Amino acid sequence: MKLSFSPFRRGPRRLRDAAGFTLLELLVVLVILGLLVGIVAPRFFGQVGKSEIKVAKAQIKALEDALDQYRLDVGHYPATDQGLAALNAAPTGETRWQGPYLKKTVPNDPWGNPYQYLSPGEHAEVDLYSLGKDGQPGGTGEAADIANW
Repeated sequence: MKLSFSPFRRGPRRLRDAAGFTLLELLVVLVILGLLVGIVAPRFFGQVGKSEIKVAKAQIKALEDALDQYRLDVGHYPATDQGLAALNAAPTGETRWQGPYLKKTVPNDPWGNPYQYLSPGEHAEVDLYSLGKDGQPGGTGEAADIANW
């Protein structure tokens, strides 16, 4: 009796079993992933906007604290034309300046725009605010102004 190995015997069945996923199975998985992304992505990006607002509020509070320290040392807040730069470099003629009052330079708001500063302010001794995501006065939601008053 002669034994021989034939690659065609039972071979196609073994190849079919070991071949992997069919196109239909891959499409089903892609549809499921698409649905999950469609549900999760809007919720995730909504949280990003809320976190940017929280960061802006925290930065305004930190800048306000630095301005208060400046006022304690110098006796007044920096003028509007001196701006927030007076927290990092002594304005000309300020002999009682003991800064810098910030460890780093004055940050931009989370949307990349500079914070607005008025002294004397229209709403408080100093007005410190961000124009929000749209960079324009007013607005609602993420585009709303964030201020210290």
